[in-house]
Amino acid sequence: MKRLKFRAHHMGSNENDILFGGFAEKYLYSLSAEQVDRFETLIAETDTDLFNWVTGKVDVPAHLDHDVMRMIKNFVQNEAAIR
Repeated sequence: MKRLKFRAHHMGSNENDILFGGFAEKYLYSLSAEQVDRFETLIAETDTDLFNWVTGKVDVPAHLDHDVMRMIKNFVQNEAAIR
């Protein structure tokens, strides 16, 4: 979990570091093992795609449109420092 939290804070772009790192800080330890796997799969995607998906600029691909993506999008819309 520490490795995954570190990765979420060091994704490449400052915006994603804040968004995904903030999400990980708040929610990572409350996720189920399956949700952690989905989160890890998500952050392996490209920075640009992730930012566009979570900010609603581009639709999320069907195979990544799951509970964890919805949690992250909700976090970005309601709790994150960057909007």
